[in-house]
Parts: sequence; C-alpha cells; structure tokens
Amino acid sequence: MTIEIASATDVAGGDEILTDDALAFVEELHHRFDGRRRELLAARRARRERIAAGEPLDFLPETRDVREGDWRVPPPPPALTDRRVEITGPASPPKMAINALNSGARVWLADLEDASSPTWFNVVGSVRNLRDAARGTLAWTSPEGKAYALRDDVRRPTVVTRPRGWHLPEKHVLVDGERASGSLVDFGLHVFHTAQLLIDGGHGPYYYLPKLESHLEARLWNDVFTYAEERLGIPYGTIRATVLIETIPAAFEMDEILSELRDHASGLNAGRWDYLFSIIKVFRDAGPEFIVPDRASVSMTAPFMRAYTELLVKTCHRRGAVAMGGMAAFVPNRADPEATATAFEKVRADKTREANDGFDGSWVAHPDLVPVCREVFDGVLGDRPNQLDRQRPEVDVSAAELLDVASTGGTVTEAGLRTNLSVGVAYTAVWLSGNGAVALHSLMEDAATAEISRSQVWQHLRHDVVLADTGRTLTPELVREVLDEEVAALRADVPPDRFAAYYEPAARLVADLVLADDYVDFLTLPAYELLE
Repeated sequence: MTIEIASATDVAGGDEILTDDALAFVEELHHRFDGRRRELLAARRARRERIAAGEPLDFLPETRDVREGDWRVPPPPPALTDRRVEITGPASPPKMAINALNSGARVWLADLEDASSPTWFNVVGSVRNLRDAARGTLAWTSPEGKAYALRDDVRRPTVVTRPRGWHLPEKHVLVDGERASGSLVDFGLHVFHTAQLLIDGGHGPYYYLPKLESHLEARLWNDVFTYAEERLGIPYGTIRATVLIETIPAAFEMDEILSELRDHASGLNAGRWDYLFSIIKVFRDAGPEFIVPDRASVSMTAPFMRAYTELLVKTCHRRGAVAMGGMAAFVPNRADPEATATAFEKVRADKTREANDGFDGSWVAHPDLVPVCREVFDGVLGDRPNQLDRQRPEVDVSAAELLDVASTGGTVTEAGLRTNLSVGVAYTAVWLSGNGAVALHSLMEDAATAEISRSQVWQHLRHDVVLADTGRTLTPELVREVLDEEVAALRADVPPDRFAAYYEPAARLVADLVLADDYVDFLTLPAYELLE
C-alpha cells in the first residue's frame, strides 16, 4: 500500500477501524477521486474571483433544461420517510452519541464536520461509535462510574452521518505522500464498517453532504457513492444523501444538485448559519449592499433568507425530495427558567414558520427541544410522514431576491463586534482542545457560527463601518482594543494552563484572520495546523 497513517494504537479502537482492508478502500477512493476534488476546489476559487471582478451570480443558463424538466428523485426509503425532528451533534465522545440516540428524535445527524473537532482521536472514535451504534452495542462508563447505554424504551433515530466538506484535509492519512481528503476518509471508513450492519437493521448508509458549491461537486459525490456500492457489494441506490444548501452558489443550483445525485438523493436542508457565512465570504469585497448586520439581528424572515427557504421547499417537493429546516441552536439554562421559557417560545415560533411553509422536519441541537419541534410538526403533519404533496407553485424566486441582503435591516454595533470576537476566540479555543460543539451564551456554537463571527469583523473592517451604538468607526486599532478586552474577560473564567494551551493561540489566530489583508476561506484550515 502507498497509504500511511498515524499509528492505530495511538487511538482507542484504532486497531478495529484502521484495518488493512478499510485503509485499502480509502486508498482506492483517493486514487479514483481526489484529483477531481482538487480540480473542483480550484474551480470554486476561480468562480469567486470572477464574481469579485463583477460577474453576476445567477441561475446557470446551460442547465435550464434541468430546472425546467419533469423529473423526480426516488421516493425516500422507509427509514427516511418521516424526519419531522432531527437532533444534531458530534459522534464522539460516546456520551453525546448515546444521548442523541436516546433523545426520541426521528433522525440523528451524526456530525463529523462543523460540530466535531477533527482530532485523530475524534475521527477514529466517531467511526467506532457509529459502528457500535449500528450493532446496538454502544455504551460508555464515565471515570466517575456513571453508565450510559442505549435505551430500549425509546424509538432509536435513523442515523445520517455528515462527513467533512470537500475542502478539508486529513493529515493523519497520507496517500503517495499527500494528505488525503477528510471527506473521503470519513465516508470511506464509515461506509466500509457500517453499510451492511445498517442494511441488516432496516436502514442504510445515509449521509448529509456539507459545503457544496456546485452541481459538479454533487456529481463527484454521486460517483463516489456508485463506486462504493459496487465495490462493497451493496445494491445501487442504497446510499442516500441529503445536501445542505449552505452556500450562496448552491442556492442557485438546487435542481441541478438533486439531478446529479438522482438515485442517491434524499433531500435538501436549509443550513442557515453557513449560508450567512457563505454570503459574507462570496461578497466580502462587494459594495455596502452586501454588508451583513449583527448576526443576532438577521432572522429567517429577512427577505433574502425567506427567498432561499421558500425556493428550497418548492424545489424539493417538485422533485419528490424532503425539505429539512434549519437549526434551533438554543441550549436550555436551568438556572434561568424565565429566559429558557422565552427561548422555547422563539424556537416554537421558528419551527411553526417552517412547518407552515412546507418543510418536512427541522433540526434541534439539544434533547430538551425535541418535544417542542415534534409537537409543532405533529400539529401540521398529523399522521402524514411528510408534506411532499405540498408543491408551492405560487413561489417564484429571482436571483435578485436571493441576493437582496440590503433589505435585511439591523445595524452593526460594538456589542455585536464584542460578541463576534468573544465567540470567535472561545469557540476556536474549545475546538483546539478537541471539542467541536460548545454552549456559549445559551446557544450551541459550532464552526459555522465561528466562521460568521470572524468573517463579519473582516467585512466590517474593510468597509470602515460606523458602529451604530457608539458612533465609532471600525478600525484595526479598535478591533485590537476590543479583542484584548474580550480575551481578558475570557481569561478570568478559564484555568491558567488551559488558557495558555488553547485560548492564547485561538486569540492570535482570530486576530490574524480578522486583520489580514487577504481573506482566509475557512477558519478551520489554519486552525487544523494547530490541532494535535
């Protein structure tokens, strides 16, 4: 083999997951598909440069026949027919995986991407936990002796695994001396070890595909799926994928993405936080009409967000695919029942809007929100598993409406700047410590919200934004001043050794990213080089 890995004995379960046969399969995937992956990443960059030079972002004229054609994806398999409430969270550590499987949700999005820090321990541990979950044997005992196991009195959710995006590498796996694709490592190890177990259990290898920017990237995934099915001896079309529409270029290619995946397609999801991040990134040096106000002031009723979600539901149901709503990121604060009750009502209103708009289900980040989401969708769906019969012919979304950021309202404030810098540093520090999801200010933060935070600061600096609450013009000096103050506040809450190990490098990285002349496409790429 020309594949090299970090020692299997370095991580728990490595000898079971990093077997010769599994690694040979990953190597095959690399040799067959990694060249195309790199070409597509180069195409992303070239397209962004053309947009920066003035090329409009619009629906593709060369794929008009796909958008106007009369075609449908296959019906969802039984395990994915009813998805009225999905819980998201990392697949490692095992405690969080077990809690998700015991939550009562219909689906668990087992996340190896934005809610996971890709340490080698987490990458291997996630696959091991998902294999054990497929076997029904996943269990864990804490150092204090508390036992966690799968409950028999709760309907276990269907597992849909999210591998890393096409842009992320895996430094612990080298093929011909090159870093392997994180996507192909995650998918390859997972499908190799779990596909038959899942099929035998009445489910299948199901995936959420993140960060796609074009239908050609979906075509690559489709070819990977087809090859894997043939190579592993499972029926064609057994693998099913739900695509997160979480980039602004992908919003213009929803039909095309479903068409490319066709027999492997299951649905689309409105990945709201990454979608905001993508808009900032793609139009970061465009005019002031693309300045995104404080994150907290951008609701799903903003015109450009409404256009995107309406188009997603219409596209999905026209093609026979499920439409999944966005994340309710609230984390209950049991020390403040009044604030928790208010937040629950906001979540209920958000899920009610989605259900009434035709979504077939939605996401929550905490088990306590599963009943809230389920109750809302039960009220709209009744005994029906979904709303695929609701076609939404009245929806007609234009390119201008998808790009109408200027009508959002809201302002840029120093309070928002402080939140962005504090969240950016705190999340990055926790990510460097090996945890990809953390509750901050009663919200479950993951890489998407950290990306928005640091990207907003970069964009606002570039446009010399005047802060609405203080009247001060945003300058590099002001950013450094506020960053120092927010880091000092974080220092007071963190043990000194942990602060030095994680928060200080996180603060340096965030400062470098927001103050750099050139925008860095993903925070997680330079952060990955700091990850042990």
